[in-house]
Amino acid sequence: MFDKILIANRGEIACRVIETAHKMGVACVAVYSDADAAAKHVQMADEAVHIGGAAPADSYLRGDVIIQAALDTGAQAIHPGYGFLSENPDFVDAVQAAGLTFIGPSADAIRKMGLKDAAKALMEQAGVPVVPGYHGDNQDPEHLAGAADTIGYPVLIKAVAGGGGKGMRLVERPADFAAALDSARGEAKTAFGNDAVLVEKFVAKPRHIEVQVFGDGTHAVHLFERDCSLQRRHQKVIEEAPAPGMTPEMREAMGQAGVRAAEAIGYKGAGTVEFIVDASDGLRPDRFWFMEMNTRLQVEHPVTEAITGIDLVEWQLRVAAGESLPKRQAELSINGHAFEARLYAEDVPKGFLPATGTLTHLEFPHGCRADSGVRAGDTISPWYDPMIAKVIVHGPTRAVALQQLHRALRLTQVAGTVTNLSFLGALTRHAGFAAGDVDTGLIGRDLDDLVREPAVTPAMTVAAAMAATGLDKPAEDTGFTLWAPLHRALQLKREGEVLDLDVQVAGPDRQDWQVGGTSVIAERVNGRWIIDGQPMPPVAIAGHDVTVFDAYGVSFEVLDPLDRDVSAAGDTNVVEAPMPGLVKAVFAAPGQPVKEGDRLAILEAMKMEHSLLAARDGVVAEVLAEAGSQVEAGAALVRLEDD
Repeated sequence: MFDKILIANRGEIACRVIETAHKMGVACVAVYSDADAAAKHVQMADEAVHIGGAAPADSYLRGDVIIQAALDTGAQAIHPGYGFLSENPDFVDAVQAAGLTFIGPSADAIRKMGLKDAAKALMEQAGVPVVPGYHGDNQDPEHLAGAADTIGYPVLIKAVAGGGGKGMRLVERPADFAAALDSARGEAKTAFGNDAVLVEKFVAKPRHIEVQVFGDGTHAVHLFERDCSLQRRHQKVIEEAPAPGMTPEMREAMGQAGVRAAEAIGYKGAGTVEFIVDASDGLRPDRFWFMEMNTRLQVEHPVTEAITGIDLVEWQLRVAAGESLPKRQAELSINGHAFEARLYAEDVPKGFLPATGTLTHLEFPHGCRADSGVRAGDTISPWYDPMIAKVIVHGPTRAVALQQLHRALRLTQVAGTVTNLSFLGALTRHAGFAAGDVDTGLIGRDLDDLVREPAVTPAMTVAAAMAATGLDKPAEDTGFTLWAPLHRALQLKREGEVLDLDVQVAGPDRQDWQVGGTSVIAERVNGRWIIDGQPMPPVAIAGHDVTVFDAYGVSFEVLDPLDRDVSAAGDTNVVEAPMPGLVKAVFAAPGQPVKEGDRLAILEAMKMEHSLLAARDGVVAEVLAEAGSQVEAGAALVRLEDD
């Protein structure tokens, strides 16, 4: 076994590899860009090497710099993770030329599976079923159109060097073929530098089912299947294992096809053979076809680990170090069901746009596995994939596991950026998905319902206001001024809308709130607040932002009363306390000339400091409060001489 490895990656997968390596007693070297100097994977590693600028081309794609870092630190092997250089055969060659071990397949195996048309021809020779289509070298438009006629419409035009849906077009009529071909070629040329395409039969009710394979360079086994049909724009959203509705006959056929694919190229390490399945008549052994092979560890590998009890990263290290396959096929079995949901920083209502921001709060519930490369306080960078975490659950049955996923997502707490958490939660409640009736078009068909934001209730608004004002932790005498109930008013903002709130604090255990025209009662029972009959949800505060962890996280902004136009306040001679609070400092003195906007005092209220400013030029007539004094809303603090 290796003493030390270098991980040529970042984020979640780097952290994942480090965890297993450390369990095996293997030291880890991290590499990092300018943007990742304080990243979680850097902190977890035994040592770390800076490799360049924030852009991937200046850091994580610099194979020569990464190899030198491995040599300089005494690492014996390089684990590529996924993405970046993980499927770059030239990098594999360079690693081996430097006398290091690449923890993954050979450069030859990667090259054989790198181009989809060549890979499909190879798979046909190995007896692996492929989708009816044209995968030849003749790229003449008339020849491709003729191939489409032979295959039969509808057809898919796909970039040979494609991925992520780029260079892919669905054509339903012969008349549309030429325009779709031009469009696909242009996109493929831009994305991959290669405009070659293949043409395939379009499957009416497609499911994306993949087989996890593992080889030692000679023999291979499969670790059963994963269903990745829940996709949006060809990007996986929720994955599961095993596939719902899978029959023993089809599992055997798909598994053996995966093994044949791996053994045909002398595959070493973890890989995934992806199949497209026609589910229009259920899952049948004659209705699945090879799509591509990913010659690396997959993002969704944890669901396979959950149902098999196998640590795939451990297997990667052991086989790369020279061991044979740790288990034979007969020793592998399925236990229960697992789901993985990909939690991203993205703005769902704006078309799932990637988002950035600093995570002011991040917490996952007990009972789930959360693979993450970030922590509270970390920034989601615009330079890299905006994944926050993968939330993984495992249960005895699919129904139980789906309930666990729903609960895990509902209890996940994220603040500081927008996320797709609500969207993921809606998917767990989708009737078709719950029934296992999934295909790759499910999200697209029901997108409007799935992206609908949960309604914000008055109780959520009150929870935010209570936390912002500190009224969720009142003292015994809170709420009384001269033995009368204390009254407060404040404003919150939610998605551009200003919300006016008013509260009568009747004592330490009861508050009567008004939210717009709605009355909401908050009562403390056995030490816990009950708002409008429901337990108060957790709340996180960061500056003026308050996030209520209900309905997958609802954010509010606390409005500073002093942000309003002071000219609308009426009497500009008197500076008043806009709310009850503590006078922290006074900067005015009688006879002192002041200019409009000068800071005259600081009031601490709602856990924040507020500067009280002069509304006009003038001279201070008198100071009516001193530092350390507690004042009520409307109390006069400083008076200017009359104009």
